Amino acid sequence: MKLTLVRHTTLDIAPHICYGQSDVDVSANFDNERLALQRKLGDTQFDAIYTSPLRRCQQLARALCHHNDFGFTADDILHDHRLKELNFGDWEMQAWDAIPRDMFDVWANDYANLAPPNGETFSQLHARAKDFVDEVAKDAQNQHLLVITHGGFIRALIAEVLQMPLKRLFRLSISHASVTLLEFKDDVPKVHFMNL
Repeated sequence: MKLTLVRHTTLDIAPHICYGQSDVDVSANFDNERLALQRKLGDTQFDAIYTSPLRRCQQLARALCHHNDFGFTADDILHDHRLKELNFGDWEMQAWDAIPRDMFDVWANDYANLAPPNGETFSQLHARAKDFVDEVAKDAQNQHLLVITHGGFIRALIAEVLQMPLKRLFRLSISHASVTLLEFKDDVPKVHFMNL
């Protein structure tokens, strides 16, 4: 099974805001970013399209179905809550520098195992990413799936494929409207490319 993972486009939000699972709208540059993304995807054919239920991903999934010759309509898009970004709990929609520094530092030193207040850990995000792959792989062993999701989810799956510690996730740069291709075949999953 191949997964083409696409991070959503840029957002209509001030810089340096923690937005996680908040349902933020796309920026005014959406159409330009979508066009650039379509060029990256080229004429790749997919067997199914999945999206995070958050608006920024749903809008991109619908636009790609409308403007590309995937053979899908908006009704074919499969929404899956496991594709959401990390839940930052009480920190959602706060400026990063407004979060008490001592609290942030404790979290940042062990975000794999510690959650923001009322949020989730990266280990929990990793577990739901792995659960998604395990479930879809049962029915899509030889298929190529397009997945519109978030930076944290993409990092979690790359960490799974490379068996890298979750505490090093932020060493991976995942740009808006970027494309990452993973393959899950037999016992040796592969990263074909990332952050294209």
